Amino acid sequence: MELDWQKYIEIADKFQHKAKAADRKDLRQDIILRLAEVASNNGHEPFTEGAMVRVASYTVMAYWRDLMRKPTMLSLNSELSDGDGDTAELWQTLADDRAIDLEAWQDAKRWLLGCPKRLVKIAYKRYVGKPLDGKDQDYLDHYRQNELRKYQQKLAVFQPSFGTI
Repeated sequence: MELDWQKYIEIADKFQHKAKAADRKDLRQDIILRLAEVASNNGHEPFTEGAMVRVASYTVMAYWRDLMRKPTMLSLNSELSDGDGDTAELWQTLADDRAIDLEAWQDAKRWLLGCPKRLVKIAYKRYVGKPLDGKDQDYLDHYRQNELRKYQQKLAVFQPSFGTI
């Protein structure tokens, strides 16, 4: 059986524009090869132009499906813009686990400045590993209960109340 290569090229030329610009020639060749493969496996039945268009359309669909299934890779050296005209490489935006969280450190420092001195001494005892005496334990429990009540009151404000209709 004689293959009509010129017809396959004409069909492929009609469909190659449906690919990305960099992949158009590759898609064209894929369509031509797929048409030749289908024609050779078709047996003695006529391979009509409508069937050729259908095969080319399927080849384009397979191209896009394969393209969408490929994972996109990002380079850590690619540059990002922050909108103000400044650029940074992607690796520079990664969080460092060893870096000090300055906001949390300042909040803790601010909290310690407003914290009762006796509570700081109790915290130091626990940090060092010294056992707390009864009065210190009672003071710590009392302080914890007061803080718990404050948080429960704040949460109660945000809880929706469901009334009867």
